[in-house]
Amino acid sequence: MAQQEDVFKKIVSHCKEYGFVFPSSDIYDGLGAVYDYGQNGVELKNNIKQYWWQSMVLLHQNIVGIDAAIFMHPTTWKASGHVDAFNDPLIDNRDSKKRYRADVLIEDQIAKYDEKIEKEVSKARKRFGDSFDEVMFCSTNQRVLDIKAKRDALHERYAQAMNAGDLNELRQIILDEEIVCPISGTRNWTEVRQFNLMFKTEVGSTAEGASTIYLRPETAQGIFVNYLNVQKTGRMKLPFGIAQIGKAFRNEIVARQFIFRMREFEQMEMQFFVKPGTELEWFQKWKQTRMAWHQALGFGAENYRFHDHDKLAHYANAATDIEFHMPFGFKEVEGIHSRTNFDLSQHAKYSGKKIEYFDPDTNESYTPYVIETSIGVDRMFLSVMCHSFEEEQLPGGETRTVLHLPAALAPVKLAVFPLTKKDGLPEKAQEIINDLRFHFNCKYEEKDQIGKRYRRMDAIGTPYCVTVDPQTLQDNTVTLRDRDTMEQRRVNISELRGIIEDQVSITSLLKKLL
Repeated sequence: MAQQEDVFKKIVSHCKEYGFVFPSSDIYDGLGAVYDYGQNGVELKNNIKQYWWQSMVLLHQNIVGIDAAIFMHPTTWKASGHVDAFNDPLIDNRDSKKRYRADVLIEDQIAKYDEKIEKEVSKARKRFGDSFDEVMFCSTNQRVLDIKAKRDALHERYAQAMNAGDLNELRQIILDEEIVCPISGTRNWTEVRQFNLMFKTEVGSTAEGASTIYLRPETAQGIFVNYLNVQKTGRMKLPFGIAQIGKAFRNEIVARQFIFRMREFEQMEMQFFVKPGTELEWFQKWKQTRMAWHQALGFGAENYRFHDHDKLAHYANAATDIEFHMPFGFKEVEGIHSRTNFDLSQHAKYSGKKIEYFDPDTNESYTPYVIETSIGVDRMFLSVMCHSFEEEQLPGGETRTVLHLPAALAPVKLAVFPLTKKDGLPEKAQEIINDLRFHFNCKYEEKDQIGKRYRRMDAIGTPYCVTVDPQTLQDNTVTLRDRDTMEQRRVNISELRGIIEDQVSITSLLKKLL
């Protein structure tokens, strides 16, 4: 685990050093849990957003997009339940004066039991080799059975406490499990309290006439309040979806793990409106569709898993998370929820407007049910960085730091190097860039020796590098280098676009989804 923590620290450091992510207001020592995306980070982030957007609106004729405002009428958040129920259970350690989410402390404890089981399985796997039967071992080994019994009992107790909203029981679980503060190492805990996560601000020209509004804590409500606008103007027939990418804001008291949990973050959400009674079928379909989207990046199916919710939100009848294997464990990247007709019904009730769908096939009006897919752009960015980062040992004892980014997501697709700064080589290199920059992002580099330039491009994940040398001026060929294999080959300049474009386009990813 410590080794994984070291890797994560290196990734955070790498993000700053190579222009991916900076602490916000860095010259003023930063602002807690707020980050800025640098010149390479914004390109990677935009590519992730483009991959998501096109997979939704290009590949589905019944999904359209909107861009709703961050500020919304304050009654929106009353209707959605956020004013009364958007809370985290928080607990303080009296010795360290640090505050934690009670549910996260308990979930981390459950994860520790899982790690203990995995450790026992790993030891047995080494001992028995090819003849090892994991299922048989887990069902017969007394030590594994004892750990699993403790884990399952804790899990059951935690689920019941969360569903009942029992704050005293959450504290009691923390005491009974002897969970200590990671800073002080003590169990001197306060009571558990609820804390609302919405940021408030004021709108109006004078202090006396100002009214309180909120920065949206999610992007979904902007879709729900526009349901009728989109359905009518787009003449949409059920089932159909509305997609949106946008900023959201949560006053996270326990923000941690770099960009995994931030106070200002970005979401990619799609709300899919369906006929009541068909929602669970669509829930299953969207689970598979979204998992396929993640796995098309080639990070390996073993790094993903579904995690069904123990505690369903009061409006949901099914919910699951897609979790990705980060250096700090399996963590949620995307949520898929069957939200029933709660949202549209609530907005109809609070606004006094009729929000229904007239079904021409059955001649009846009803409130549609909703399947939600909601993915954090920043968490997705982090999962891509974590999986791509490698300190690779090369023959001869040298090490290179390389980002094995999916080529379609890489900030720079092609770097072009003149071997020297003279003899017309820079001009020829620039000519190549001028031709190709309309098709994908290219970068010109002439500083330092070629080896150092390759290393810089490896570190930002550039999939292809081209070197222009004296032979180029004679026969119009260049050396094309592959980031992952480091193999080099001579190719004609006229072939470059054909070789590279298919590999680096978002289309190459989208084709895997069909």
